[in-house]
Amino acid sequence: MARFTLPRDIYYGKDTLAELKNLKGNKAVLVLGGGSMKRFGFVDKAIGYLNEAGIEVKLFENVEPDPSVETVMKGAEMMRQFEPDWIISMGGGSPIDAAKAMWVFYEYPETSFEEIIQPFSFPTLRKKAKFLAIPSTSGTATEVTAFSVITDYAKGIKYPLADFNITPDMAIVDPELAETMPEKLTAHTGMDALTHAIEAYVSTLNSPFTDPLALKAISMVFEYLPKSYKGDKSAREQMHYAQCLAGMAFSNALLGIVHSMAHKTGAAYSTGHIPHGCANAIYLPYVIQYNAQDKTAKARYGDIARFIGIDGSDDDALVAALCKKIDDYNTDLHIPHTLKEFGIQEDEFLEKLPNVAALAVSDACTGSNPRPITPDQMAALLRCTYYGTKVEF
Repeated sequence: MARFTLPRDIYYGKDTLAELKNLKGNKAVLVLGGGSMKRFGFVDKAIGYLNEAGIEVKLFENVEPDPSVETVMKGAEMMRQFEPDWIISMGGGSPIDAAKAMWVFYEYPETSFEEIIQPFSFPTLRKKAKFLAIPSTSGTATEVTAFSVITDYAKGIKYPLADFNITPDMAIVDPELAETMPEKLTAHTGMDALTHAIEAYVSTLNSPFTDPLALKAISMVFEYLPKSYKGDKSAREQMHYAQCLAGMAFSNALLGIVHSMAHKTGAAYSTGHIPHGCANAIYLPYVIQYNAQDKTAKARYGDIARFIGIDGSDDDALVAALCKKIDDYNTDLHIPHTLKEFGIQEDEFLEKLPNVAALAVSDACTGSNPRPITPDQMAALLRCTYYGTKVEF
């Protein structure tokens, strides 16, 4: 038996933030990131709408990029004291992911972080609160997914938490919030959305329910990301919807080893944190080359290429053309093509390679990748992403 789960309600379009005034409840914690939502006036708007609904609001602010276990625990403690019946998070993927994890420890204080690392092992939620997500970036789609990524900085590891329990009850996808993104963030989040959709389409858990969402998202990203990167507001709106469609697909079809690699390398190197979307963009063409050694995966990559109008004499040609198109987008978006180009030092890369490769293979996303991979193969694949060599194994 398979399952397809989405939020009960998704409100989309300009000015849909005003839907907050129709929320039913008594108390809400509003979880926020670094302050951009405040600077652009969206926090005041949200508080005003919630007050109009008769809801008392308390803020939990300054969730860091790639939220930590410590931040999650602080937020959960604040929630236990305030006792909200709504948890609302507004901003990029980080505050929304953090709020999802806080939700678990708010309702189950005795639960340990180690207990929920195993995918789909969460206790039943909604005993105390419901969850509403309002994204301000166009990439993570965490507003419609069963996932949250939390970082243990002491271990240098990102943990992808997965459980349908943390799929939000409600999402407000208002494109006006995404208009505030700077160029680099627009590029990284856009390529994150593309990776979500491509990995969902070739995942071993793809289905007739997820395939149309994934293909539509892929075509929209290729059409609108360049204009969105340059600040076109209409394109920004379409990208905000495209990433949401990609999220609906991958939340149900799951992902693959592009994300396994990104999760385990993002915080691994002292020479610089690799933003998640940037890491995905770097790894995606190499992983396509690796997975295309599998006949079924190759055919599905060919489907993607044909769907977006790429011509090719056979699936091999289509896969090569798809990888080139992604490489060209990375160039146009000023995203590095290799880890070396990003700035990771070679000696540190090689020293940590065996451990990083083993961790990536054990990542929760690896299980739905269309082609199996061993730690030795993962190490070889990571070498290709460092030096920029073609994947031929």
